[in-house]
Amino acid sequence: MVCSANSPVLEPTLSTPLLSASASTSTSESDDSPVNSNRFNNPQVGNFRFQDPPNCEFYRSLAVLSGHVGSVSCLALCGEFILSASQGKDIIVWQQPDLRQFAKFGQGDGSVKALVTVGNKVFTAHQDSRIRVWKVSRSSENVFRLVGTMPTTKDYLGKFMKQSNYVQTRRNHRRLWIEHADSISCLAVYNGLIYSGSWDKTLKVWRVSDLKCLESIKAHDDAINGLVAHKGLVYSASADGKIKVWNKGVKGTHCLKGVLVGHKDVSLNSVIICEDERLTVYGGGSDGCVMGWEGGHEGKGDWELVCEVKAHNMAVLCLCVMGEFVCSGSANKSIGIWKREVGGGLLNVGIIIGHEGPVKCLQASSYNVGGGFLLYSGGLDKSLRVWWVPKNNSETKPEANPPLITEKKYMDFFN
Repeated sequence: MVCSANSPVLEPTLSTPLLSASASTSTSESDDSPVNSNRFNNPQVGNFRFQDPPNCEFYRSLAVLSGHVGSVSCLALCGEFILSASQGKDIIVWQQPDLRQFAKFGQGDGSVKALVTVGNKVFTAHQDSRIRVWKVSRSSENVFRLVGTMPTTKDYLGKFMKQSNYVQTRRNHRRLWIEHADSISCLAVYNGLIYSGSWDKTLKVWRVSDLKCLESIKAHDDAINGLVAHKGLVYSASADGKIKVWNKGVKGTHCLKGVLVGHKDVSLNSVIICEDERLTVYGGGSDGCVMGWEGGHEGKGDWELVCEVKAHNMAVLCLCVMGEFVCSGSANKSIGIWKREVGGGLLNVGIIIGHEGPVKCLQASSYNVGGGFLLYSGGLDKSLRVWWVPKNNSETKPEANPPLITEKKYMDFFN
């Protein structure tokens, strides 16, 4: 099943200004309190029409959100918001479910490669090899305020005097071991720690509470492209064709617990974790294949290859999971929808076509929308697109000729 969407089908006004002080219903709350969109005045939803593209039986395009000045490089959920970042250095906050621009920040701080959220903070990884920390603030129009960078100045001052803290990064070039020497491509967070993977082949461990770099691991033989942390284990996917599994040892340092080997001379660009009775690790490769391994529960046991599917005719650039579904984004501009089977296999249940460039990032929302879920996709065409994916294709079908959606009907659709 193919869904094509070559033109915007939902066109809300994307000119919502940054949150002003008057937008908050309570001015006495602390900056440290987490974001809750119910405390703000939601921008009004206008009138727009859902339109099913030709030959689309199940997958509905809800919106094409524009506003980025560069390719959309990464996405992250932050409570009731979806954050999208671009290679044009900007980060946009969109409000769910009305898909309105809520805030914009981060311009001028280097191309954004990855972002994660922890409490009321956003951590962004950049091409300039730094991690920036943003704090949610409702005291001014600058909703997301820059509060720090990693490594911190304190970390630098505590280490720059000792020669033993320097490592060789390139010929005739040395850096402190707390610094990345190339673009930071991915981030993961777990239990008070942030993990960063870089094109410099290293994996670094940071403490959220004080932003201190705790550890640097020479993890791979080539660039690290993807990271995920799950139940104390960290999985790193690399251009060297391997996914490595890391476990925190008794001394507090991480050690290698397993190696999942992909196809020879094929870069692994993304990694995700699915867990039912057994844990399954999926990796997306530059040859268009998605591979899956089972086993290694809590760092114990051997890993077994249980899935190997040709998902796309070009590189798989990103993966995401929502329940029993796995979604894959490709350089061929398409999104594959896969249903996980017993034993770890993947069954293709649909393909979504609509982006005008490679699909670089995917994020699924847990919002229950008419028997399905929302899928966000960011592409090199500078757009963020929103799709509705049914959870049961055999029972759930959209209307053939959907009516004009008013504000009330639109909000009812999401309730």
